Amino acid sequence: MGPDPEGTEPEATRRDADVAESSRANRGWWDRNADEYQVEHGTFLGDDRFVWGPEGLDEVEAELLGAPEDLKGRDVLEIGAGAAQCSRWLAAQGARPVALDLSYRQLQHALRIGGSIPLVCADAGALPFADASFDLACSAYGALPFVADPRLVLREVRRVLRPGGRFVFSVTHPIRWAFPDEPGPEGLSVAASYFDRTPYVEQDENGYAVYVEHHRTIGDRVRDIAASGFRLVDLVEPEWPAWNTSEWGGWSPLRGALIPGTAIFVCERD
Repeated sequence: MGPDPEGTEPEATRRDADVAESSRANRGWWDRNADEYQVEHGTFLGDDRFVWGPEGLDEVEAELLGAPEDLKGRDVLEIGAGAAQCSRWLAAQGARPVALDLSYRQLQHALRIGGSIPLVCADAGALPFADASFDLACSAYGALPFVADPRLVLREVRRVLRPGGRFVFSVTHPIRWAFPDEPGPEGLSVAASYFDRTPYVEQDENGYAVYVEHHRTIGDRVRDIAASGFRLVDLVEPEWPAWNTSEWGGWSPLRGALIPGTAIFVCERD
């Protein structure tokens, strides 16, 4: 992960981190590391592609939000939008996207790339929109891996969706938490309990969190979805394609051929 503001290497540990600490730490981390992230991954993500994860599954082929022709005229909320690449693709299909992110610096990259998409800097656990404002919502590795209370986010998303609306979100596949976050052979041996929900925290020398990531098992995710008023209609685990020879953190062709790296939950609001 990235350095803390003083430039010293943060300490990686496993400990509890509540909603406020997680939000504060991750807002700061993404603000500090947005430039590096966009330089490193911007080419893979493109300026106007909708990629669900490091495997490279594209919404063009996946159609998890629906057929492209059905997106025209739809109000869509993208959560954890980063530089709003997915929102630009949605706009090109005739949708009306709104790109939301916790990080102001990430949204500055959205401005740098350009386009007329509305940008909103806000926490996904307190969406600044009226009830039933959107037809669809999506999140490609945004918000859900980083929040202490995913039901808070899910309930907010349900609130702003219209009846029949769909929410699709991707996260690190939960099984990955049992393995070291390494792309090579060392990342193929189980090193921790899959059932240990203790958050991964990077903290500075004073013990303040500078990055937090939260683990949920597959069962936890399903229960969170159901308890928040959604119906789970699909769970997609993308296989690593032969064309993708790149590494992204702990994701790699070696690991991707053996264990899943991404889980995509397709949910509908009744």
